[in-house]
Amino acid sequence: MNRRRFLTAAGTAAAAGCVTVPAARAATPVPARDAQDTALLRTWFAATYRSITALTTDFGLTADKIDVSGTGTPVPSVQTSPTNIGCGLWSTVAAAGLGVISGSTMHERLSRTVAAVERLERAHGFWFNWYDARDGSVLTTWPESGDPVRPFLSTVDNAWLVTGLRIAAHADPALRPRIGALLADADWSYYYTPYDPADPVAGPGQLLGGYWPDKPGKGEPTGHHYGALNTEPRMASYLGIADGSLPGEHYWHLFRTMLPGMGQEQEPEGVYATIDGVRVWEGHYTYRGRKLVPTWGGSMFEALMVPLFVPEPEWSPRSWGTTHLRYVRSQIEHGLDEAGYGYWGFSPASIPEGGYREYGVDAIGMQEDGYYSLGVVTPHASFLALPQARTEAVANLRALDRDFGAYDDRYGFRDSVDVGNGRVSDFVLALDQGMIAAALAQQLRPGLLQAPFRSGGFRTRVRPLLAKERFSI
Repeated sequence: MNRRRFLTAAGTAAAAGCVTVPAARAATPVPARDAQDTALLRTWFAATYRSITALTTDFGLTADKIDVSGTGTPVPSVQTSPTNIGCGLWSTVAAAGLGVISGSTMHERLSRTVAAVERLERAHGFWFNWYDARDGSVLTTWPESGDPVRPFLSTVDNAWLVTGLRIAAHADPALRPRIGALLADADWSYYYTPYDPADPVAGPGQLLGGYWPDKPGKGEPTGHHYGALNTEPRMASYLGIADGSLPGEHYWHLFRTMLPGMGQEQEPEGVYATIDGVRVWEGHYTYRGRKLVPTWGGSMFEALMVPLFVPEPEWSPRSWGTTHLRYVRSQIEHGLDEAGYGYWGFSPASIPEGGYREYGVDAIGMQEDGYYSLGVVTPHASFLALPQARTEAVANLRALDRDFGAYDDRYGFRDSVDVGNGRVSDFVLALDQGMIAAALAQQLRPGLLQAPFRSGGFRTRVRPLLAKERFSI
């Protein structure tokens, strides 16, 4: 199952030409920097941004992937998604904020992408899941196979494009009116099914996975909602709560774990709590003696992509901050101790031999048939862990470079490594490079990409919710 299209959630299983630089601030207390490691992180960022540049077409859209195994200039894939485009936007802002490109170059590149986004066909205020990166046309045939593609409006993919657009608008004031016009019709209530206490399965108070808009009315909805809290679709939840298109109670209708007695990876422990009038099951799992809130599949990006932008550990240190720390430690111990690979970091990525699949630690995901590590280590997962385990993450990445040649100075880290047979992926993916770029920006200039998510509705609506979160861990 492709997580970018259908991340089945617990609810279903249960039933501008200048750079505006924010003041330097850290989401969590930052330890003293080691000068050598900091220089290395800067080198890694520059190479990662070169991959983003190589992925971006003349039209201005960041394509899904490139093959970097050859010696010539790699050719971007035909397809791109809203997530890929968002990655390109925030990576460019990060590059300017870190001095890799100038403010004028940032403005030029952001303007080109915004102009391309303005030309993309939309429905119900949102963008389709797949476009041709060369001209922006909606894909109806998959380029690599010729299979038909039914245009789809994805909740989570639109969240990442909106995230990128918000970051671009903050960094480049000249673009704010145009970006504001693009976002004016992005009403998250389109995806929302209000809570129905008489039938919480049909009315869970959660977001649908998306719609196929080729049917009358709103279109044909997916057969599932995003019910798990600790997964990347919560970015859509935060965006909607912040702009007022979703009620704050939506946050409390998401599952920390599925309820006791439901089929899931392990029987959860926890307590019920009534918060803002909603009865919440504050459940947790235990892995290697460590209590944490699981993700859906057990992968790193589900837990740690969102806090690259929304400062969850700062606003909720005893709950979100604690579970993020324990989640990272669990990934490390799975790779080094439980599986004995000698390396760690597991998240959806390219299969080293070709293709794409989800990788993770099954025991820390709710899905019974979850994501497995299978000896495939994904470098972006280590970058996501930098705030919680900087020393271990840098050491792990150095080892992947030293032992397998997973890094090169042209385009950064390859997407995945099979540490059993030594096979390294030929590809870099825009999504994973975008996460690496954002994670490095947060390490090298804390708060650089977080500024748009610390003010307005994020400060007045989202932060109070996170402050009330207690998790039973």
